[in-house]
Amino acid sequence: MTVLEFIKGQGTGNDFVLLHDHDGQLNLTADLVRFLCDRRFGVGADGVIRIVRSRAIAEGAAVLAEEPQAEWFMDYHNADGSIGAMCGNGIRVFAHCLISDGLVAPERRETMPFGTRSGVKDVLAGVSGYTVDLGRWRLGGEHLVNARGLHVSRPGLGIELGNHHVVTVLADDAKLAALDLNHVPEIGPEPEQAANVEFVVAEEPLLQDGVGRIRMRVHERGSGETLSCGTGAAAAALAFRHWGGPQMPNSWSVTVPGGRLGVRMYATEEGEHVSLSGPAEVVFRGSIEVPA
Repeated sequence: MTVLEFIKGQGTGNDFVLLHDHDGQLNLTADLVRFLCDRRFGVGADGVIRIVRSRAIAEGAAVLAEEPQAEWFMDYHNADGSIGAMCGNGIRVFAHCLISDGLVAPERRETMPFGTRSGVKDVLAGVSGYTVDLGRWRLGGEHLVNARGLHVSRPGLGIELGNHHVVTVLADDAKLAALDLNHVPEIGPEPEQAANVEFVVAEEPLLQDGVGRIRMRVHERGSGETLSCGTGAAAAALAFRHWGGPQMPNSWSVTVPGGRLGVRMYATEEGEHVSLSGPAEVVFRGSIEVPA
């Protein structure tokens, strides 16, 4: 048996097993990811994040070409062992662990560039959490979404944020609560790549002090229903703003079962970006014997 040292972290209830593997020596197989994420026989998590130097992973070459200061790469894997391009909650936990373990030491109001499979993401540490620039986004296609607990299929809007989302609005909290997201929602037409599916309702009032307020549940591809999805919260806010038209704000508060996230849209020279803000913490550290 092999013994692995690990960190258990979470951001608004979206939990992860983090592994220090700075020089890329660990053979992180799909079987190993599934074992670590198993909530009965492993540590238990929505995904695994390997902390690795960008130069030590094949995908890191593109990252370093874009930003030579992006020393660290977030190698993210879903609970089913599949590879994930990005994770909004995960990258905040990733940044928190790097700071906690003394691997980065940002000056006040200094952003930290990190590598992901959807490019370089800049993270800013704050008093009450972390803010990540998720970069540019784009509208995807229109779909019909069905899930257990819905009586009829509902329209869904595709949002691309490095990973893929389909957002569906529901009438009220009762309909949101009635969903059974232990089963994969059906999307038609089926997207070219598997998507996270967000179900959203407006809070009352929708607008308060210039901030839009929505509530969300999510089924994440490869992980099932989670207590939170960071990029999903951003996708939900973007979709709601799109449906609402020009009078909708650029700042949003998104309530998920695990807490609350902030989303903000803002203009840059290359086009509109969207940022995500929220907490991150280390829950515990430990070691576990894993199958050879």
